[in-house]
Amino acid sequence: MTPVSRLRTLLPISGCTNLDIINAQLPGYEDLHWLRIDQQGAIAVIQPMKTEKPPIPCVENLQDMALLDVEGDWVSLGGVDLQINGALGLAFPDLELADFDKLQEICQFLWQEGVDVFLPTLVTTSVENIQRSLATLSSFINNPEYSGPDNQRTAKIGGVHLEGPFLNPDKRGAHPGEYLLPLTLPNVKRVLGDYAQLVKIITLAPELDPSGETLDYLHSLGITISLGHSLATAEQATAAFNRGASMVTHGFNAMPPIHHRQPGLLGAAIVHPEVKCGLIADGEHVSPITIELLLRASHYYKGIFLVSDALSPLGLPDGKYPWDTRQIEVINGTARLEDGTLAGTTLPLLTGVQNLVKWGLCEVGDAIALATKSPRWAIGLPQLNIGQPASLLRWHLDESENLLTWERLGPLD
Repeated sequence: MTPVSRLRTLLPISGCTNLDIINAQLPGYEDLHWLRIDQQGAIAVIQPMKTEKPPIPCVENLQDMALLDVEGDWVSLGGVDLQINGALGLAFPDLELADFDKLQEICQFLWQEGVDVFLPTLVTTSVENIQRSLATLSSFINNPEYSGPDNQRTAKIGGVHLEGPFLNPDKRGAHPGEYLLPLTLPNVKRVLGDYAQLVKIITLAPELDPSGETLDYLHSLGITISLGHSLATAEQATAAFNRGASMVTHGFNAMPPIHHRQPGLLGAAIVHPEVKCGLIADGEHVSPITIELLLRASHYYKGIFLVSDALSPLGLPDGKYPWDTRQIEVINGTARLEDGTLAGTTLPLLTGVQNLVKWGLCEVGDAIALATKSPRWAIGLPQLNIGQPASLLRWHLDESENLLTWERLGPLD
């Protein structure tokens, strides 16, 4: 495979304005394709190889062509992580204005881990902490040093995911019970404060508000409602979906199991064509057999998207780390509280893609789409289309070992 460091040598040197990537497999597309990347680093052409060969880009000497043959490897946009709680030792619920440098470091780290966009996730904590973190993220996003043209090689913050505090106490998992709040309209407005436009997703237990008025309000604000940490019945979940809820947070975790007479929240989500379900593919949160059942029932990336659910030790070695007022221990990328409660992972998003292929649970293209295509669908981000900035990943499958690897191919600057 062509190393990332060599990409710039493939760019046009004089007179040419394009880079052609040929013989690429694309998630969601059939057959091999070629892509043309223009001088501005945007996708200019997507065409099947069998219908039209890429024209030679304005040079006669083939050795000088701006051409990259990926030889049947997969090419995709970068990953989108809709649930990530922190990284490099910083937990997003603990954010302060003094953390700008660390936030910038996290954005660069996540880009190196193959992530284009992420949603900092604020787990249940005090309203004061939530407001402080939201204020910090708002200031950071609007800081020209972060959003300026010199920061192309950084993952972008696509909004905030509030995972709580409107969760069912009996399914709170590792969330601290003392900060859970009743799901009422005054409480929702208090938590959002002046930052409703910053919040992209909110995870809540719909059974806490039988009237549904809070869901109506959140839906009117354009916030994606995700059901989770919940004891909702299938009927309660369906009522929430009918009010605009469109996601489920980490399927199977913090909710009742599917029973043949009581399908519950997850059962209702699987059969609903407009609902997307998050999945942690670390092999600890959900067993590989159960993951395969969920993928098959949900038509793979059409109904499921991968999340990391990574905690602040992401990027750090295994060990013991502080987590709010408690402590977690990380062993082989799995984080647990001292009482054994599963708290999350410290594995990057794309590890889930590699796991699904290694375990033989789905085809390579579907696995890649679960982290790059379906999460974009879930929150309305652009797909791999003409005009899209070409922040691309190249994926290679070693069939002898069933090992999937990836590398960065952009952005082209």
